[in-house]
Amino acid sequence: MTTRLAIASCFALFFFVLTNSLKAEHIPAREFDIADGFEATVWATTPQLFNPTNFDIDADGRIWVTEAVNYRNFRNNGLGLTNEKGDRIVVLQDTDGDGKADASHTFVRDIDLVAPLGIAVLGNQVIVSCAPNLLIYTDVDGDTYFNKDVDKKEVFLTGFSGLDHDHSLHSVTVGPDGYWYFNTGNGGPHTVTDKSGWTLRAGSSYAGGSPHLKENFPGRKSDDGRIWVGGVAMRVRPDGTGLEPIGHNFRNVYEESLSSFGDVFHADNDDPPACRTTWLMEYGNAGFSSADGSRKWKLDQRPGQPTRIAEWRQEDPGTIPAGDVYGFGAPTGVVFGENGCFEKIYPDGLLLVCESARGEVFQYSPKSQGAGFSLQRSLFMKLRSGSIHSGMFRPSDVAVGPDGAIYVSDWYDPGVGGHRMQDSQGSGSIYRVAPKDFIPTIDKLDLSTVPGMIRALKSPAVHVRALGFRSLQALGKDVGPEIIALSQSDQPFFVARAVWLLPNCGQKGFDRLAELLHHENQQIRVAAFRSLRRAASEPDASNEIHDFWLHVREQACRDSAPSVRREAAISLRDEPFETCRELLKKLADGFDGWDRWYLEALGTACEGKEQEAYEILVSHSEDPLVWDHRLSGIAWRLHPDASVGSLKTRAMARTLPLVDRKQMVDAIAFNSSFQAASAMLDIAQHGPKDIRGYAAWWGQHRLQNDWKDIQLSEIFPKPPLIQKIEPSTRLDTTFIPPGQPVYTSNGKAAINIDIRNAKRLYLVVDSTHNKPEEALWVAPILTTTESTVDLTQIPWTMAFSGGTPSGPPPSQTKVTSARRKKPQRPSLTVSPGLTHVDNTMPAIQVTGRSVIAYDVSAFSPLQLQVNCRVLSEVPDTADHISFSIFVDQSSTGKDLLQTGILSNVSGSSSLGRAIFHSERVGCAKCHIVDGYGGEIGPDLTQIARKHSIIALQEDILKPHAAIAAGFETMTVLTTKGTATSGLQVSAGDPVVLKDAVGTVHTISRKKIDEIFPSTASLMPELAKLLTAEELSSIISFLQSSASEE
Repeated sequence: MTTRLAIASCFALFFFVLTNSLKAEHIPAREFDIADGFEATVWATTPQLFNPTNFDIDADGRIWVTEAVNYRNFRNNGLGLTNEKGDRIVVLQDTDGDGKADASHTFVRDIDLVAPLGIAVLGNQVIVSCAPNLLIYTDVDGDTYFNKDVDKKEVFLTGFSGLDHDHSLHSVTVGPDGYWYFNTGNGGPHTVTDKSGWTLRAGSSYAGGSPHLKENFPGRKSDDGRIWVGGVAMRVRPDGTGLEPIGHNFRNVYEESLSSFGDVFHADNDDPPACRTTWLMEYGNAGFSSADGSRKWKLDQRPGQPTRIAEWRQEDPGTIPAGDVYGFGAPTGVVFGENGCFEKIYPDGLLLVCESARGEVFQYSPKSQGAGFSLQRSLFMKLRSGSIHSGMFRPSDVAVGPDGAIYVSDWYDPGVGGHRMQDSQGSGSIYRVAPKDFIPTIDKLDLSTVPGMIRALKSPAVHVRALGFRSLQALGKDVGPEIIALSQSDQPFFVARAVWLLPNCGQKGFDRLAELLHHENQQIRVAAFRSLRRAASEPDASNEIHDFWLHVREQACRDSAPSVRREAAISLRDEPFETCRELLKKLADGFDGWDRWYLEALGTACEGKEQEAYEILVSHSEDPLVWDHRLSGIAWRLHPDASVGSLKTRAMARTLPLVDRKQMVDAIAFNSSFQAASAMLDIAQHGPKDIRGYAAWWGQHRLQNDWKDIQLSEIFPKPPLIQKIEPSTRLDTTFIPPGQPVYTSNGKAAINIDIRNAKRLYLVVDSTHNKPEEALWVAPILTTTESTVDLTQIPWTMAFSGGTPSGPPPSQTKVTSARRKKPQRPSLTVSPGLTHVDNTMPAIQVTGRSVIAYDVSAFSPLQLQVNCRVLSEVPDTADHISFSIFVDQSSTGKDLLQTGILSNVSGSSSLGRAIFHSERVGCAKCHIVDGYGGEIGPDLTQIARKHSIIALQEDILKPHAAIAAGFETMTVLTTKGTATSGLQVSAGDPVVLKDAVGTVHTISRKKIDEIFPSTASLMPELAKLLTAEELSSIISFLQSSASEE
């Protein structure tokens, strides 16, 4: 053993002993439910690794992991995990083949690694994504230890904003074409220059979440003259040239995965209502922000437009379909598996998506559908119901190894989001998922022979395939026969992998490509088209290749498959109009009027030439009222100035369905000309009555942004007020206190009980009678240390009265929906012969089931005295009426989290719901649950699946500790010295903020001196307002909501 290895081994032993003393956690494999035919085993766990954010698997089956122990130190420094020398890349290995890692060591620890989010291992190159840099560590001597005196470190690309931020640079994946694919989140601005000098400039309105991300800038143009917005996916050659965006306007896609056909899949995270899994069409705009990036989706949400439509702008021309919009979540790693232990069950491939907020791994088998893909979701891996680890499984990445098994990493934490980390041990695990009795076998990598290279190209592991591709590509024509033979395989994925190498195989390779362009499998035809397009775009492409490409493109425009025609359309994006005029006609003829993917591809083909394209594709039909769905769809997508008159004609036509007319109004709204604004005004004033209000809304809205500089002769009418009918308009609902009553009695009673240390007092009446009955709480008096307090003279914090009797009170987890009627206090009249109540005595009269809650914490109460009465003319009614008193003596204050009190307190979901909607606490003023509430803060409907109980407790009591991304407070200082704080919904001109009460503030840029993020949340601290029982009840309510999709 060398001295260097001996020292490293000693250090590893010391590190193991040190970290093994920590009480690290992991979830036993038996706790998981796995897809039929598979089982999970624990492959590695802490202390072999800590806080895994991403991993890759090399040709020998070693797993290389990026750790994030230094995760968001500006917020989590108190956990004591910080390492001033930086984070590390750890290498794990199963040396004895028993299916578990038994060796772990550090490849590198680097001060430049601050919570890195991505890793790719290509032979001796280790590519690490850690904003602002994309780094390459070259292990020159191949010993899997980085030695700065021998090995090399290179900043491959830089300029990615988002240092120590989730919305930043993510992992590299090598595509089947040999290019490197990766993305960055919307935590810009990003200014990235490739090795040839081409510069990407991307930005949006999103800022905050980190002291390093104080301001972002929308509307920035890159060297191609285009505005790339928010999160951007891109590819680059391995030499660092040819950087090119392939999609944009994401929120925070964590990772891309490509099929061998060249299709890109990803999942976008984490705005609670509408996470998505999507096939990314090349150059597609996902729609999270406005086209220039200045406005967030909520500001542009149309009246009545559902969140899942509005968040991804699904009714805006120029945005791609969102795919599977599944609601709340925080998707992370993805992989498209093709061959391996699963290929018999999933012969068409298996797309796996880690869902860290839900604690699940999704599975899809994407199917071609029109010009796009259908994505049917099901569960591949999740915790068993009732697991003691519920709320702790946080899958961060997934990959397929060279043995064909599936590997899943677990971040392990009570919560995700808001840059918060609560697991003080930095625990983490990697699970292997494979069929039962699976025995791992790995072909030895041999890149010295052509058969060895072909075996590598067939590997289930994507970056082992990349090594085979690179080696075969370097040999060029010399391996033509072998590549052509592989392209004749019965396995479509192997054929596709060969397709990308055929342009290197000389004329015979092109001849084989020509054959494959007529293959019966449309996906193989797509791959062949893409391969030829890539070859023709290379700087050294010959004239013969280019001419062949033009011929193939013309043929593709007539292909029977919409997917092939889609690729032809996309390839026309940068073509001058005159050279593609006839091709556009052919492509438009192939549009069926309904396929949105196809329509967006056609729109991409017409980019920069919409006016000319409209004239040849649509305006030849002189009467817009006879347009079919195909022509109206194309007009909507292109909407140039010349179309405004026809769009207005259709919008004003009472004979057309309302949905068609609204589509035309939308198209006009996305034209920035004076003619468009004038047409919208005319529709708002003189159009059919059922469209005027909609046009008025668009006009008022557009005058704040795209039409703000247009001067019209008249003003838009005020749009109608649209009131949402939702349960948030109910101030309260029926509820039941937690625990057991300290007193209960049927019928008439005189009560005198000790209530020392009471914080809350609940007076409860229930009935088993077949109709509501009236009852009285007469002379309710608190005796305190100093005086007495008449409860009828102080306000209750919550009250419910008038529920229909239904036997015993419902269970604490059941929420009974009933209208609240605030109890009245009239002069009392009673029936003769029942009871006599002196009208001078104060009393509270209730009907049927009722609960009244009082906050008595300020009085230091000792005793409660009250008389109970039943008002009824029916004999024996009193036997069916019960009076109960519940007392909440639990603790309050910030110390709740430290004392462990909460672990012994149970809550009532019905009480939690009432507190959530109460005026006193006011959660529903800002947050939605089950569709009801305000829209200032995050939607909390599924929050209990994203955060464990411990995390929820901290979220409520310490809201400043972890602010959900996108809900950070921004402060605007004006030139006059005034300050306005709120959520920034537009970073354009004007800047738009929404404050804590929902008031919208519009501030002109010229009046702004400075904009900066605040570390404080708009949410107030609730520690002083809540007892332990009330906090537990709110969490119980959130859990009951999260249990129903």
